[in-house]
Amino acid sequence: MVERFAALRGRLVRSAPRSVRARTTIAACLAVAAVLLVASAAVLLLMRADLQRSVEAGAREQALAVAALATDGHLPGELPLDHGTDFIQVTGPDGRVVAASQNLAGHPALAPTGTHDGHSTFDLGALGDEHHQRVTTLTADTPNGPLTIRVGASLHTADTAEDLTTAGLAALSAVLVATVGVVTWHTTGRALRPVEAIRSEVAGIGDRDLDRRVPEPGSDDEIARLAHTMNAMLDRLESAGVRQRRFIADASHELRSPLAVLRTQLEVAHTHPDQGVRAEMVAGALQDTDRLQSLAADLLLLARLDATGHGAPRETLDLAELARTTVAARPRVELHARDGALVLGNRLWLGRLLTNLLDNAQRHARTRVTVRVDADPADGTVLLDVTDDGPGIDPADRERVFERFTRLDDARSRDDGGTGLGLSIARDIAALHGGTLTILDGPATTFRTVLPGAG
Repeated sequence: MVERFAALRGRLVRSAPRSVRARTTIAACLAVAAVLLVASAAVLLLMRADLQRSVEAGAREQALAVAALATDGHLPGELPLDHGTDFIQVTGPDGRVVAASQNLAGHPALAPTGTHDGHSTFDLGALGDEHHQRVTTLTADTPNGPLTIRVGASLHTADTAEDLTTAGLAALSAVLVATVGVVTWHTTGRALRPVEAIRSEVAGIGDRDLDRRVPEPGSDDEIARLAHTMNAMLDRLESAGVRQRRFIADASHELRSPLAVLRTQLEVAHTHPDQGVRAEMVAGALQDTDRLQSLAADLLLLARLDATGHGAPRETLDLAELARTTVAARPRVELHARDGALVLGNRLWLGRLLTNLLDNAQRHARTRVTVRVDADPADGTVLLDVTDDGPGIDPADRERVFERFTRLDDARSRDDGGTGLGLSIARDIAALHGGTLTILDGPATTFRTVLPGAG
């Protein structure tokens, strides 16, 4: 049984329309059809109840008139019928017919055969008519004893009106459902046309076509926002691709230069007869080897930050304590740290951020480097400032220094020991922790890192 149900469900799922346009049209038609069905049923019920009340009121009015005649002793043997009344029959206490309408003259008293809708039903075969009747029964007190008056009113008009109304509502409902289906089909098609254009354009974009953009409709709706978001994503992908290609080119250049120098030094040391020159060449080669090793380590760290930065393990740590540990072995560095500067981060990477900022500051400082760690109670952030008293950085270059392998003037050149990646790595680490790294205005050069606090 379960397997049969699963197979039936699978067939239904496979047979369901896969197009959003078709599903939306079917859902709209079903919803409108359900509403029309409920509304039509309510209209028919109200109309039938109103018509039946009208028929019953007419029959009761004639029954009261017959009762008044019987009470006054003026009851004729043959009773006239009003419009909408089918028959009248008056019976005495013994069940004998006292008076009747012409169509029941000579017929025996009507006997109840059951109940329908809370009313007694009678065998009306003598009338030769099959349509519905509503029989009103009254009892009148007369000088000759109580009389039972039965007046039958035809529901033919009510039945005809109900049939016509049902047919009209069915036709109107069919027209409305068809109209809703056509309108929904065309409206959904127009609404989804930009989506199909976006899908086609995205399908044609390859890794070498990131300059292409999806068409943005002129409307201000969800599809326009989707297209705008898609283009913003393509902008980021293109920027990332450009940045990656530039990084590869710069890295190749940075690696080629020291390798060429290292090869030259080794070749000279290998062939030069002077032992002193050979020792000097080997010492230079060792320095270039250290530079290559540092550059390779920075490149690997950048790759790790790009690949798994957000998934690195984190802990709550005091940035002031981390700063004391990092600064302890460095000369000419003043530390002003307030305990309680708690952040949620990776201890190894935050230590690398501070180390890179200190290395940069010490390379360019004239006399001293100052490190400040403090918590800002206003917004709950933690501030880390690294300041050196060396040559300042021109405001136009304060963003360029964070780019990978950026060369500035001789005052802050990478050729004095840095790899050109330290500040870029520091900013990436700050960003991965939800913070920022900027250069403040002022006569001294201050790199400010702002991190969200963990307290």
